[in-house]
Amino acid sequence: MEENIQKYQEKIRELAEAILTAEGMELVEAECLRMPSGWLVRIFMDREGGVTLDDCSEISHQLGDVLDVNDVPPGPYSLEVSSPGLDRPLVKDKDFVKYQGRAVNVRLRKKLAGIRHFKGTLVDFIEEDGKKFLIVEVSGMSYRIPREMVLKAHLVYNIEGKIREDN
Repeated sequence: MEENIQKYQEKIRELAEAILTAEGMELVEAECLRMPSGWLVRIFMDREGGVTLDDCSEISHQLGDVLDVNDVPPGPYSLEVSSPGLDRPLVKDKDFVKYQGRAVNVRLRKKLAGIRHFKGTLVDFIEEDGKKFLIVEVSGMSYRIPREMVLKAHLVYNIEGKIREDN
């Protein structure tokens, strides 16, 4: 089952990327989740200057038609198309470069230094000897996190612009 979800997610990503590129937008993330009532397909998109509600509506119609023709995912599904929001997911290497200095949440595939979840400041994104690393500072401590260990990462937004330690 998990293998099929991955297959559908890759196909959805491929189809969405083609449509978004043609419209001058970028695919931030594509998710395909199995729900009791069918499938949930989420598309997060962006472009310089941001996206509008009309952009989301237009892409939703275009992508919905393409998903129906390709029968991906099979059966009933709900499609959500939106901007990445203030807590934007960090998916591509260029995201980690672009958002240096910002507050982030980083969840790892396995523990590093006894920690699996880091909430701090993204200080740097580096490449050494063909390996990529995020440098994240948490409470004055700097952690060098191998890129391949990152399961999920996203920006943290709060009004004060400071990292809240209590959540």
